[in-house]
This record gives sequence, structure tokens and C-alpha cells, in this order.
Amino acid sequence: MSTHTIELTTRDGEQLRFDCDTEQSLLDAAADAHIVLPSQCRQGSCGACYADATRGDYVLGEHNPAALPAGEAEKGGILLCRTFPLSDLSVALPFDHDRILLGEIRRRNAAIVIIDSVGENTVRLELSLEPDEDGGNAAEFEPGQFVELEVPEQGIRRAYSLANTGNWEGRLEFLIRLQPGGLFSTWLREQAQAGQTLLVHGPQGAFGLCENGLRPRWFVAGGTGLAPMLSMLRRMAEFQEPHPARLYFGVNRTEELFCLTELEALKAELPQLQVILCVWKPNQDWQGFCGTPVDALARDLADLQVQPDIYLCGPPALIDAAEAAARSQGVPIEQVYSERFLPA
Repeated sequence: MSTHTIELTTRDGEQLRFDCDTEQSLLDAAADAHIVLPSQCRQGSCGACYADATRGDYVLGEHNPAALPAGEAEKGGILLCRTFPLSDLSVALPFDHDRILLGEIRRRNAAIVIIDSVGENTVRLELSLEPDEDGGNAAEFEPGQFVELEVPEQGIRRAYSLANTGNWEGRLEFLIRLQPGGLFSTWLREQAQAGQTLLVHGPQGAFGLCENGLRPRWFVAGGTGLAPMLSMLRRMAEFQEPHPARLYFGVNRTEELFCLTELEALKAELPQLQVILCVWKPNQDWQGFCGTPVDALARDLADLQVQPDIYLCGPPALIDAAEAAARSQGVPIEQVYSERFLPA
């Protein structure tokens, strides 16, 4: 067994180095060096630890093919949790240095305040953090980040994006689709109730707003991919950011739409925001856009003079189709930011 030097370069040009054995993944070796990189499943299933190998040799272990963007593995795309070095290795990270945690992932207890149905098979979960070791209640996170929620003593732990913004009250809000047969979904459906305690790991994750002047920001969300988009748009409203903004929110059927009241309130707070609701298989009474949010995105990109920054969150098929639509209209890849929803 030999040891190699790994050099990471963040999107904003910062560099970190650590040693990694050939039998150790880059993600695990970084953690041993007290460098916590954005990740979720740590098993090659979700794609949250995507990066680009720019120099050196490595083995990319078994992983879900949908966790890597189409064709990226052939061009050096890797998953940090499934990459094992065969030589010194240089890696370009698709996020800034401030999304790397130097230390350990934070853990705090939180009590369920609200759990209610907001749409077909979708619930809104609100938690209240218990005071930390310094007696503070603040919920500190960046829009677009996620936390892992754990049911104590049951071994159930899942990652969910936050839908609200950081606050001093310790409030955390989530939009969760109840998956048939899912362990956490079953617990939410059958056992969860106000007052119960969950363990919160995080915040974590690199998805979020990028500062690129006043370029328009377009957000494309499939289903509960709406959660991080709400967080980012709410931050824009809080800071009264003037960027032109559009939200393309899509579901399969009309009955699956949710958070419509919240979106109307957000439009009042952010007057430049346009919301395009998209239903793939609508009922006869539907008056909005018929099709996927990618269909609506492609339609609108074709008529633009200025290429927007595009934020994508949803299942892999939506992400791949949206990225293809953006490329076909000349949007630079550096202006497209995405987070894929994959089962861990």
C-alpha cells in the first residue's frame, strides 16, 4: 500500500492538500485530515461529491451511473467517495472554499414543531433547534444547503434540503416527498408527531447562490427540488437583491402542486420574480404551462438576449435535460449549477 498527495483546488482558487492511501477514498482521507467535503450518501449513489480530476491516475469504484452527469466520467468527472488514487492527484472542486468544513460536522437536537400535508404525498416539516453548547438557538446555514435528519435509536437517517433561510430562532423547514416503502417516509407518515426529537447533522452541501453581478437568475425545480430554490429566493427577498428572477416549478400531475400560497407571498416580496408552474399531465381545468419545467425553460431560453445563471434541482433526468437545453442555447456551463435528487 502506498500513499499519495492529493491537491484540491476550489472554484475560488483556494488549495488544500492531504495524503491518501491507495485503498482509501478521497472523501475518507480528507475527513481523516479534518477536511469535510460536501457529500451525502458516501456510497456512490447520490452524486453530491462530484468533482473533476485534472491530473494523475485513479480508480473510480462502483457507483450509480446516474450520479455522474452524462459523459463526465470519460472527461475526468469523479465521485470523491468512490475515487482511489494510483498516483499524486489534482482535483478541481465545483464549489468555493467556504463550503468546506474544517473540523467535524455539527450535530444538534431539534424538536418537531409542525408536520402537515402540503400536496399529494408531500409534507412540510418544521423543526426547532435546541440550544447549542453556548446556549444559542441560531440556525446558521447558506441557502441551498441540506442537513441529515436522524431518528434517534432507530438507525434512520436521510438528507433533506432546507426551504427557509438562516435565522436566530433555530427554525428549520423542509419539504419532503413521502416515498412508498421508504424508512424515513414511513416514520413520518405513521409515527412522527409534534414534540418528538430528531438529531440534525449539518448544515452541509455546496449547492447555492453564486455572485455573478446582476445577471438574471433562473431556477428550475422538479417536485421537492423546490425546497432549496425557496431558500435561495427567500434570501434574495430578505436582501432585496435586484436580479431578474424566474422559477420554473414542475410536477407530474396537478394534484402534486404545493406551496402555491408561499410562492404568491414570495412574489409580493420579490416583485421581479416570475413563477412558471408546469404540469406534465394536467387535468382538464389546468390553465398553466402544460409540459415539464425543462420544456418551459427551453422555450424561454430561445428568446433571450442575456444568458441567465441557471440553478437546477430535481431527479437526474430533469437535470440532464435542462443542462442539454442550456447548452443548445449557448449558456456557458459555468453558469449552470445543479443538485441531483437520487436515492441513497
